[in-house]
Amino acid sequence: MKVKLTDIIDAIEMTNESSEYFLDMETGEIVWTDDWAMDREELEKINDRLDEHGFCRLPTQYDIHEYSIMGEFIDTLSGSAYNRLSRAIRGRGAFRRFKDDIIEMGIEQDWYDFLAAAYKRIAIEWCEENDIEYEE
Repeated sequence: MKVKLTDIIDAIEMTNESSEYFLDMETGEIVWTDDWAMDREELEKINDRLDEHGFCRLPTQYDIHEYSIMGEFIDTLSGSAYNRLSRAIRGRGAFRRFKDDIIEMGIEQDWYDFLAAAYKRIAIEWCEENDIEYEE
């Protein structure tokens, strides 16, 4: 079974604190669960299906570490941009300050390109670690 790398990347991009994505190992389908959006019956039905077929959990937001990705992005910068964003990600409100600053500095697209590349790298590593064939 080959999976589309774009499907894995899309799922990784959408993960949050209440949701998880799984690869159904029989069908190759990406299956979504969300503790906030689904009732107990829906969750049980999905979990039963996944248990029948076998599944592999995709990276969660805790595996992805967007804060670390922000740090990696900042490390590609120099001078005042590096200094400004290094300060922006310290303490409470780091994500909001970071996003406000990249917009103000005119490097928002650079960030999103960097983030997309990081998600792709995470998806490829996940596929390889789980012996899952993928196509681009």
